[in-house]
Amino acid sequence: MNTALSVNLNKIALIRNSREGNYPDVVAHGKICLAAGADGLTVHPRPDQRHIRPHDVYDLAELLKDNHSAEFNIEGNPFAEKIGDFPGFIKLVLGTKPEQCTLVPDSNDQLTSDHGFDLKKSGETLKPILDQLKTAGVRVSLFMDPDLEQIELAKALGADRIELYTGPYAEAFKHQDANFETLFQRYYAAAQHAAKIGIGLNAGHDLNLDNLARFRTVPQLLEVSIGHALTVDAIAMGLDKAVRAYKEICTA
Repeated sequence: MNTALSVNLNKIALIRNSREGNYPDVVAHGKICLAAGADGLTVHPRPDQRHIRPHDVYDLAELLKDNHSAEFNIEGNPFAEKIGDFPGFIKLVLGTKPEQCTLVPDSNDQLTSDHGFDLKKSGETLKPILDQLKTAGVRVSLFMDPDLEQIELAKALGADRIELYTGPYAEAFKHQDANFETLFQRYYAAAQHAAKIGIGLNAGHDLNLDNLARFRTVPQLLEVSIGHALTVDAIAMGLDKAVRAYKEICTA
């Protein structure tokens, strides 16, 4: 089966924010990604607005509104509240109603996402948020580690999908250490279990042109969200060619 490619535009926004003005233009680069074959666009707005800003979320939602072949995925901390002119994460999502919202357990001062939810601790507080988003017609995915018990809890909570945190996989692949195959089998088993219990499977974090093909061998992988590595590759290859290279792996 093919895997959908959602391009994360955070790093485009990060470069823009290093200067005054709107250069590079996030929406314009989103259009390039879609024209090159991306199946969707991802953003991860944070309260510090160090990359994606609220107006980007609304502008990209407008771009994708009439594009029925591509999806908008907004990911972030569901408990991020209003700070300054950041309206709060859930308000942003409900104001734009993307096809998918990926809830991530990162703190406001965290550099990047680095672990999945522990639903034994946060399940009760997440439940009303999931219900609110699903009532609004938004598909909900939870950022998770490859832990079968936690995946069971995600299903019981009502999540439509999980997104497996692939940072440890990417690090182990890079070094090809002795534990790589054992770790990969954890991801494979997690994917099998997700398919067995009927919860959709996404994946993301540090996936790149080297390690994506191997990860694509896990069962029923519906979508990958890739930003950092794709943006780095775009510097050498050009954005259009970089998207096409990732898309080729996703459809091989």
